[in-house]
Parts: sequence; structure tokens; C-alpha cells
Amino acid sequence: MATADDRERRSPGGEPGADPVTDLQSFAVHLRRLNGEINRLVQDFAGDHGLHATDVHALAAILDADGPMTPGRLREHLGLTSGAVTACVDRLERAGHIRRVRESADRRVVHLYYDADARPAARTYFRPLATATRAATGRFTGDELAVVLRFLAALNEELATVRPHGR
Repeated sequence: MATADDRERRSPGGEPGADPVTDLQSFAVHLRRLNGEINRLVQDFAGDHGLHATDVHALAAILDADGPMTPGRLREHLGLTSGAVTACVDRLERAGHIRRVRESADRRVVHLYYDADARPAARTYFRPLATATRAATGRFTGDELAVVLRFLAALNEELATVRPHGR
């Protein structure tokens, strides 16, 4: 039978006595919950704007890209086929969320840009996420937040190298 001390040391879903700071199970539980909550917001936004959830992920990739995003880079980022990316970009452009710009030097090169006119709708829709993030960050010191950001950056770097089995 677990004692009160065991319950205190046990992380959510973790083993008795596991260090809640380093217990991978605890990280997994919290990351899944975070992913689920963000996916819920993404699904709602997509549904309200006649988009697919993948389209919203594409919007985020275009918005967050260092420099202009190309359909090829977007295909790699999302792990989609060329045809699927073309359909996604077509939907986003029709909905007014992005614009395609042909490179003047080489007309074959297409850059994708998040349309400035689409930002207010996204800001309004995702304001609760920003508000929740602001409230959560208010519970931590600047030094603690710097560590959290370093952890998230490192985790994203590691996850970017992960490939599904056989790929």
C-alpha cells in the first residue's frame, strides 16, 4: 500500500518514488495534455474557417518560418505528398490566409506568405491561448521561463530528427 510520501513522490502516471522532475512518464502525460488542448483549439479554428487541421499546421509553419516558405519546404515539414500540399495551399489561398508570390528572378520558385489581412481573425480566435500562456508564465520567474524555453527548443530539435520506422 502506498504511503502519503509515496503519493507525493509519484508523478502523474509515474512509478512510486520516481523523481517528478525527471520522470519521463510525467513529461509524456503533460505533453500529451498540452498537445490535446492545442489540437482542440486548432480543430475549432479549422472547422470555423472551412479548413483542415493540417491547413492550420501549414499556416503555423508559414508564419514561423525563417524566411520565405516554399511549397517544397512545407511538404517536408508536414510530411505530405506534393499533391496534398498543393490542395492545402489552394484552400489556404482561397480562404485568404496566405498568398503565393512568384520569385521575380525564377518564376518557377513560389514563396508562401501569411496574409496580413488574415492575422486579426487568427489573433481573435487564439487570444484565449495567449491569455492562458500569459497567466501560466506569470507563475514563474524570468530565469525559470528561460529554462522552460531552452527545454522546449531542445525537445523540438530532438523531435525534428525523429523519423517514423522505415522512413
